[in-house]
Amino acid sequence: MRTENNILNDLKNTFRTGGMTIKLIFINVMVFILIGVIEVLAKIIGGTAGSFLMDAVLAIFSLSTSFKAFIFKPWGLFTSIFTHFGIIHLLFNMVFLYSVGRIFEQYFSAKRLLYTYLLGGLAGGLLEVVSHLFLPGFDGGIVIGASGAVMAVLVATAFYQPQLTVSVWGLFNMRLIFLALIFILFNLYSAGMGVQDGTAYFAHLGGALLGYISVKNPFSANNIINRGIRVGDNIALFFKQKTKKTKQQQYTNARFKTDEEYNKEAKQRQEKIDKILDKISKSGYESLTKEEKEFLFRQSNTK
Repeated sequence: MRTENNILNDLKNTFRTGGMTIKLIFINVMVFILIGVIEVLAKIIGGTAGSFLMDAVLAIFSLSTSFKAFIFKPWGLFTSIFTHFGIIHLLFNMVFLYSVGRIFEQYFSAKRLLYTYLLGGLAGGLLEVVSHLFLPGFDGGIVIGASGAVMAVLVATAFYQPQLTVSVWGLFNMRLIFLALIFILFNLYSAGMGVQDGTAYFAHLGGALLGYISVKNPFSANNIINRGIRVGDNIALFFKQKTKKTKQQQYTNARFKTDEEYNKEAKQRQEKIDKILDKISKSGYESLTKEEKEFLFRQSNTK
């Protein structure tokens, strides 16, 4: 019988070695579990505190399509693309991500998949907010889910390899580009007709548009994904250098002192050692306190 520790190790290994598609799926699933735990906790607490907890979840993990609310909670553009409140919604998006993500990684790098997912999700969220701002009949609400990000990966793969044929649920084969076009046309029709069934059609279209643009001259320096990667790398480099400087500063502050400070500390340290040694000569080693023993041990190992 396998232990929980073995299962946890298997999950860690799968996350580490499974490629970017698996990593993105793991993140989505972990966010879903986290929200589920918080929801259970909120029900147990109940009352005002429980309601406050769930309101905080919505504020952190969802994208508000009301422009006024969006201004004060812009992080929803990012957090919402990893968030699902329903198991069916999660499963549908993750099955699609797994299917097209693995194909995507056969032609492009893991980093490019990550940025296509992220930028596709951001583009979808922005288009959803703009549509509610300018188009009549669209009430403000919240948007969650990886659908826009997954659409970006699907469309990017399909338009990069238009001749690619895939098996659809093991029932029949069709070109991936035809499948992508079906989704695009369906979302265009639903958005154009003003269908309001809780589906973020404009977010899907925004992701699809980003996916299409992303494979136009995909290896050009001006390609939108390549630009995004450069920006991300520069940001990561900035924080890496900042962290390195902070560590160097801490080392400098801890290591280098003036002669006066150094001599003063050395004198105080020697006086303390002399007192401890004097105590040992009078009453024996066992008469020392725990702190005195530890101090003496540290000094004996100091070079």
